[in-house]
Amino acid sequence: MASISELVEKHRPDLSSYQELYKHFHANPELSNQEHETAATIAAHLREKISSDFDIRTGIGGTGIAALFHNGAGPVVLLRADFDALPVEERTGLPYASKKRMKDADGIEKPVMHACGHDMHITSLLAAAQLMVSGKDSWSGTLLLAFQPAEERGTGAQAMVDDGMYDSKKHAVPIPDVCLGGHVMPSRAGFIGTKRGLVASSADSMRVTLHGRGGHASMPDRLIDPVIMAASTTMRLQTIVSRETAPADNAVVTVASIQAGDAENIVVDDARIAIDVRTSNAKTREKIKASIERIVKAESLAGNAVKEPTFQMTRSFPLTINDEDVTAKLEDTFRAHFKEDKHSYTPDCDKLGGSEDFSILGTAVGRPCSFFIYGGTDEKVWDKAEEEGTLSEKIPINHSGLFYPVIMPTLRVATDAYAAGALTWLAKR
Repeated sequence: MASISELVEKHRPDLSSYQELYKHFHANPELSNQEHETAATIAAHLREKISSDFDIRTGIGGTGIAALFHNGAGPVVLLRADFDALPVEERTGLPYASKKRMKDADGIEKPVMHACGHDMHITSLLAAAQLMVSGKDSWSGTLLLAFQPAEERGTGAQAMVDDGMYDSKKHAVPIPDVCLGGHVMPSRAGFIGTKRGLVASSADSMRVTLHGRGGHASMPDRLIDPVIMAASTTMRLQTIVSRETAPADNAVVTVASIQAGDAENIVVDDARIAIDVRTSNAKTREKIKASIERIVKAESLAGNAVKEPTFQMTRSFPLTINDEDVTAKLEDTFRAHFKEDKHSYTPDCDKLGGSEDFSILGTAVGRPCSFFIYGGTDEKVWDKAEEEGTLSEKIPINHSGLFYPVIMPTLRVATDAYAAGALTWLAKR
C-alpha cells in the first residue's frame, strides 16, 4: 500500500490552472457576509471542474458552503477554508491586484482586498479536493469541505452552526470525526508548522462611545470635551497589560481607532473609540474586559460626561486549542511528507498572531480540531530580511495593504497539507 506522501505526489493536480484561479480570487475579493460571487465560483468549480459527485449544500449561515464527497464507509473529515476579505486598499502593485470597492455593513464604500490570505485558503482547498477525488481508490470515508464566510468578523463559523449545518432537518451535514484547517502567514514560503494546545488567542472587539457636550472651540468652559475623555481613556487602557496582567501571561489591549469630528474649531458631542483585546486564557480574558469597563466608566465620570458611556461588542473569537492526539497524528504525517527543518516542517511552531473562529465548527458538536500554519513570503525576500535583521520592518504582515502570498510554493504546500491531513484519517491501511 502506498504511503500518504506517495498518494499526494501521485494525485496532486497540475497547479497551473489553480494559480490562475488564485489570481481571480485575489482580484475579486468580497467583504464579510457579502461573499456571493466567491461562493458561486467555489460551488461551480467543485461541480464542473472537479466532480459532479460532490453533494453541495449552499447558503449555510449566509454564504457558507458544505461540500461532501462520499467514498464508502469510514470517518468524516472536515477541511475548512474561509473566504471573506478586508476593507483594506491594496498597495502590492501586483498585475492582479484588487481594485474592488464595496459598501460595508454601515453602508460606507471602502476598498477591498484579500489582505489576510483567504484567497490562498480557498484555492488550495479546491486543489486538494481535486487531489482527493483523483486518488479516491486509495481512501474510504467522507470528505467534508467547509467554505466559511465572515471569519474576519468572528461570526461565520457560529452562523453556519446556528443555521443548522449539522441539523438533520435542515442542511443535514454529517458531524465530522475530526476538523482540520490552515492559515497562510508572513513566514518563509515552503514552511509549514503544527502546534499542540493553544495555537491562537481569543479576541474581543468593541466600540465605545463617550458622551460630551459640543460647541465652539473658543469656549472650553461651556463644553464637556469628549476628545479629552477619549485621549485619557486610551492612555489609561494601556496600563491594563503593564500593571494588571501578570508578566508571565499574554495579553494585548489595542485602541485601534478614535473618531471625534473633523473640524478645527468645533468640538462634537461624542467621541468613539474602537478597542481590540487578545488573551491566551479565559480567566485573563474576563479580567481584562472588566478592567476596560471600569476604566472607561471612570474616565467618563472624571470628564463630567453627560451620561454613561455606551458599549457595543462587535466581534468575539474563541481560544483556538489544538487537540493533542489529532495534532500528534498530523505531526507524523507532515514529518514524513515535508522535510523537518526551520524552512520546511516544524512540529512546535509559534502561535498565531491573530485569532480564529475555525474551531467552532468542531467544538459546537464536541469534535477535535487542529489548525496548522504555513508561510507565504518569497524565500529570497525572507532570507535577505533575516540576514539583515529586518524581518519586523520589511516583511508585510496579514491585514497590511502590502501583504500577499507568493503563489508558489505556497499553493503546493497548502494543497499537500490539506490532502495529507485528510488522508491521515481516510487512507486505506
